[in-house]
Amino acid sequence: MLQPLIHPISLSLLLSLPNVLSPKTKIHLHSLLPISSSPAPKPSWNSNTNLIITNPVLSIMESCNSMSQLKQIQAHMTRTGLMAHRFPASRVLAFCALSEFGDLNHARLVFAQIHVPNIYMWNTMIRGYAKSKHPKMGFSLFRRMLQDQIEMDRRTFVFALKTCEQFREIIEGESLHCLIFKMGFYSDLLVRNGLMHFYVKHGLLVSARHLFDGSSERDAVSWTTMIDGYAQNNLPDEALKFFYLMVSGNVKPNEVTMITVLSACSQLGILSLGRSIHEYINTNGVNQSVNLLNSLVDMYMKCGCLDIAREVFGTMEVKDVFSWTSMINGCAKCGDLSLARRYFDEMPKRNVVSWNAMIAGYSQTNQPKEAIDIFHQMKASGLGPTESTLVSVLSACAQLGCLDLGMWINHYYIDQKRVKCSVILMNALVDMYAKCGSINTATSLFDEMLERDLVSWNSMIAAYAVHGYGEKALVLFEQMKSEGVMPDDITFIGVLSACSHSGLVIKGREYFINMRNVFGVEPKVEHYACMIDLFGRLGLLEEAYELITSMPMEPDEAGWGALLNACRMHGNVELGKLVADKLLDLDPDDSGIYVLLSNMYATRNRWEDVKMVRRMMRGRGVKKTPGCSSIEVDGRFHKFLVADKSHPLSREIYLILDGMFLELKLEGYVPNTSQLMGLKQVSDDPILTRRQMISHG
Repeated sequence: MLQPLIHPISLSLLLSLPNVLSPKTKIHLHSLLPISSSPAPKPSWNSNTNLIITNPVLSIMESCNSMSQLKQIQAHMTRTGLMAHRFPASRVLAFCALSEFGDLNHARLVFAQIHVPNIYMWNTMIRGYAKSKHPKMGFSLFRRMLQDQIEMDRRTFVFALKTCEQFREIIEGESLHCLIFKMGFYSDLLVRNGLMHFYVKHGLLVSARHLFDGSSERDAVSWTTMIDGYAQNNLPDEALKFFYLMVSGNVKPNEVTMITVLSACSQLGILSLGRSIHEYINTNGVNQSVNLLNSLVDMYMKCGCLDIAREVFGTMEVKDVFSWTSMINGCAKCGDLSLARRYFDEMPKRNVVSWNAMIAGYSQTNQPKEAIDIFHQMKASGLGPTESTLVSVLSACAQLGCLDLGMWINHYYIDQKRVKCSVILMNALVDMYAKCGSINTATSLFDEMLERDLVSWNSMIAAYAVHGYGEKALVLFEQMKSEGVMPDDITFIGVLSACSHSGLVIKGREYFINMRNVFGVEPKVEHYACMIDLFGRLGLLEEAYELITSMPMEPDEAGWGALLNACRMHGNVELGKLVADKLLDLDPDDSGIYVLLSNMYATRNRWEDVKMVRRMMRGRGVKKTPGCSSIEVDGRFHKFLVADKSHPLSREIYLILDGMFLELKLEGYVPNTSQLMGLKQVSDDPILTRRQMISHG
């Protein structure tokens, strides 16, 4: 019964105590210790790889994996007097400050009890704070060393620079730079690399490059720091240029170098370049760690080569959560959601990034229901969402019109501060409320935003446009300009849509011209489609046709579709036939084109032409997509097709529809059924029922 009750750490402590256990008891306890065929690897908090521990108690600490175990060991060291010595105390301090299982508060207490800490102890504390969320505490310790005139070494400055990397401002790091020069550490390679890294972290590549060019000595870390700096600041060409200079200068790159180089390749998206870098890794004996292989998978995914990414992934002997997540994210972005879901279901352990990749994949490929289902599964797993999670889920809510869930997310996560509310999250909320029909709530949220970016303004302008508040959209656009926010092409889609929905043709022309002349935004095919729609709605069909035929690029379905709809609205059959032919060349399987053309003929009582369109549809095997509507009730979605009877409450629903139709009829409402009757005269289908006419509107 003794074996399961005693932890190996406690056993080792008992065995290390002198004159406490009998020899026979010690032999029995030794048999309870786990057998290891190889020495334990150095823990991550032990930065000195040459350190050899001979003391049995300190050796036990090397395999410690919790603060409770550490405190057992420390208690024994205190009782035996071992903690009074600097080296044992420094090992306890290092575990508390640097181990993933450590506790900085406990490290601070240990440090305060050491009478005269040595330089290693000071450095350990500064390094621990640099790794934590409290870098200012680390920099305060460094300043205390200065005030107390404690002798520093080069590592002191490197760890102090690490704390400065996390500050918003650079003044502390620049003052440290001056101090390094003053105290004679400027020529030290380790310190110069630390300075370069500090400037790179703050995006000051010119300062980092000045240090690099002025160095008489450079190692792989120097080169890698600069390559990473250029890659992280979206300068992949410069990053690769540095890599080639590094290789041609006979400096051997390491694993970290190659990860930064692969990051640059990913940004460029050039497959041939990525494959040549992969070949270099294979032929030059670079250590192919999990991190490097993950970077290879990510690079191939971003270059659009799913097959090689899967091949690299398949050869990995060890896969971590990032390996699986890279595959999920890559497959989702390549549009293969079924494969992404397979990897997601197979991965042994998921983190929030894995869930986010799957939710975003569904949301961004117009599968909002699946995105919301995954979100509910994520909640059930006990994992809390991040900002990225909620942005994707709110986008799915906007696509589905799922206002209830969107409101719950707003109340539960944002109002109750369970997730920090950022500009990005507020933008997603505004967009969700607007697309779910709650324009007043969207407006209120927008007005309450203390900080707005371009997306905020674009979302609200588009919301007003879609809801028919063209004047409000244009007022908001003028306010946006007055606050110094420069519009982009997305802004003008919203502005021109607002003009189109409100019939503001003069304003629309003005904004369309000013796009290029005033704001330097080159009109795209979407902007031309907005203008064609604007002209078409007002019956300016010749102007719309002239614009679409003079476009500097080929018109797409949206432009021709807007013009065809305008021809139907205003009864221009001849132009409509010409436009329909253009559309059918672009997409001969779109049933909506045939329906628009047929309806246009029907409004002019051209039944032979209607019959011709119907024959054309049958001959090409095109079937009309049935009208569909959905409604959310108590968080559940109900979908209905034309003349649909599949819903379990369809009988009751149709009874209510019949009652509504009767009430409308008594009030004098007469539906416009000319198009439906036209279809009836030429169709072999059964006569359309009253319910079908209601469904058609």
